[in-house]
Amino acid sequence: MSGSGKKDNYIKQGTILAAASLLVRIIGMIYRFPMSNIIGEEGNGIYSVAFEIYDVVLIISSYSLPLAMSKIISAKHIKRENRNILKTFRCAMIFAACMGGIAASVLFFGADYFEAHIASGKYTGLALPLRVLAPTVFIVAIMGVLRGLFQGKKTMIPTAISQIIEQIVNAVVSIYAAYSLMQAHNLSQRLAGWGAAGGTMGTLFGAISGLMFLLLVYILYRPTLLRIARRDKTGKNDSYVNIYRSIILTALPIILSQTVYQISGIIDYSMLGSIGSIKGMDDLAVKTATGLYSTKYRLLLSVPIAIATAMSSSILPSISSSYAIKDYDDVKGKIHLGIKFNMLIAFPCFIGLSVLGQPILKMLYPGQDYVTGGILLSVGSIAIVLYAVSNISGAVLQGIDKMRLPVIHSAIALAVHIVVVFLLLYFTDIGVYALVIGNVVFPLVTSTLNMMSIYKYVSYRQEIKHTFIIPFIASAIMGLISGGLFYGVYFVWPHNMVLVIAALAVAVIAYFVLYLKLGGATKEEIYEFPMGVRIYRIATKFRLMR
Repeated sequence: MSGSGKKDNYIKQGTILAAASLLVRIIGMIYRFPMSNIIGEEGNGIYSVAFEIYDVVLIISSYSLPLAMSKIISAKHIKRENRNILKTFRCAMIFAACMGGIAASVLFFGADYFEAHIASGKYTGLALPLRVLAPTVFIVAIMGVLRGLFQGKKTMIPTAISQIIEQIVNAVVSIYAAYSLMQAHNLSQRLAGWGAAGGTMGTLFGAISGLMFLLLVYILYRPTLLRIARRDKTGKNDSYVNIYRSIILTALPIILSQTVYQISGIIDYSMLGSIGSIKGMDDLAVKTATGLYSTKYRLLLSVPIAIATAMSSSILPSISSSYAIKDYDDVKGKIHLGIKFNMLIAFPCFIGLSVLGQPILKMLYPGQDYVTGGILLSVGSIAIVLYAVSNISGAVLQGIDKMRLPVIHSAIALAVHIVVVFLLLYFTDIGVYALVIGNVVFPLVTSTLNMMSIYKYVSYRQEIKHTFIIPFIASAIMGLISGGLFYGVYFVWPHNMVLVIAALAVAVIAYFVLYLKLGGATKEEIYEFPMGVRIYRIATKFRLMR
């Protein structure tokens, strides 16, 4: 298949980042379990809202920098404009310091305002975690430029390692700080806020540790970067005005599209609080519902969605490079393989969480309301597939210089999302389930519009059978096998943790056997995957492939 990624191994690089992201999410779930028990459902609600606000501020200021930098640098890298790469990096650092500093100040000094106006002031103590998160915004901005430099050079390893270090430190500090602050302020009316502040303290120290690692890698790489720049024979020397214009014009659409998604979360929490008050929900009920939705539903979904996000980060510079030299066959091949790889992972995760969501939550959060969380997952796990398509299709549009389209599509999706959630909250009594349905509607609209644009501008036609139908069939059968094993044995031997682990292990084996036997991937496509040659040899040995 032409252009399936042989030139830069973006699937392998994306898988490295995806594996790191998966590990980071798993660590995140593990540490959130004891931290959740320490700060309680009310503290979890405040913690979740604080992060929604923090994420919006982060996106507006600097979250787009790794993607924007990787896109700009990859296009210059393939044209061997090494002097311009160095100049772009320096300009981006100045830009990040300015934007990160401004955003950190807004979050720190505006914390009381956010507390007073989010959901009609129902999140008492919200200002405490927001002030802890404020300096993190500046640190993440600097980190973003460093990550973008390495990603633009087609290596995801520094980003992957820094994310793992960051999360490990985050986990340790979050648990310790949450416990310490809850003990120190156990008579405070803002006790839940202090607990949430302890959790966010881990984010701050984690970011510091990740930045230290990236700076070390950059210091070691800098002599090579300078030497390559001195040998640049292209004669291209962009002006600083053009470089800043390029950074802003590339980053702004990414900022806007991501901001729209994050705003949807804040609007959801605000509508739940406001409309809930009209219907008689007290502050504790609102915070508990918010905690259930964020901790028991969105947190679990974030694990497989992180894989799609990582693949999007990898495909963007790769598509940008191919598009810069007008290799349109290569662009189409990368789109095909990227979407197919995402579906390979997304479908079994969707079915797995739908079938085993409740026992997984019982294992992770014993003593808490895992029943409601399991129902939330059963209703809304399809969002995994939709976000996988939405994320990678958005990255493709950005890679082919259609930067405005993901923004427009996200804005349309947000409008539809708000209308759906409002109507469900106001005219029905389904409560937090309205947020779950909204979380499905948003990526459904976005992915549909994104794919229509890709068809239009790249003349790309999506293959359906091997990309969507076979993974779904394999996943459905996998769900029947693993679900039958768990619930059948649990009826006579109720050992939840052992059976969950066993069912998940059987699910993984069953899915890949079924996927290969049904002809989900060709030999050439398997070779593109990490350890592809070894996978193919095992598959042929067990007669799963020809």
